[in-house]
Amino acid sequence: MSDIVEGAKAPDFELETPQGPVRLADFAGKTLVLYFYPKDDTTGCTKEAQAFTELAPEFAKAGVAVVGVSKDSVAAHRKFTDKYALAVRLGSDPAGAVVERYGSWIEKSLYGRRYMGIDRSTFLIRDGAIRRIWRKVKVAGHAEAVLAAAQAL
Repeated sequence: MSDIVEGAKAPDFELETPQGPVRLADFAGKTLVLYFYPKDDTTGCTKEAQAFTELAPEFAKAGVAVVGVSKDSVAAHRKFTDKYALAVRLGSDPAGAVVERYGSWIEKSLYGRRYMGIDRSTFLIRDGAIRRIWRKVKVAGHAEAVLAAAQAL
């Protein structure tokens, strides 16, 4: 469902995390940053998770929850979280259903080879509606931009 636009109702989800299940309904009346990333413990994904972790106190002060999503297992998320002392919840979507619902499963190309993969993308959700969308995210400065947008809501 890649016809997701700002202002639309956020697609429902339920994901397992190392801390237990997380679902869209848990954030009713609250603000949520839902970000999709390709793989635990890879350079860009680690830097992104660390940036969100570094700003976790600021997100918390603004009343904003942050949840990262990849197709990695809960066990992989736990290992990744422990290794880097991450302060963001990581949702496991092994079948890719949530990734697809948010239009973040896309065709990619590397050295001329085409394959399907997760688009590094972020959704700012408040009261069940998508307020901001970032696609093809560049990690540097991204967490700061998301925080500023969340604070401005």
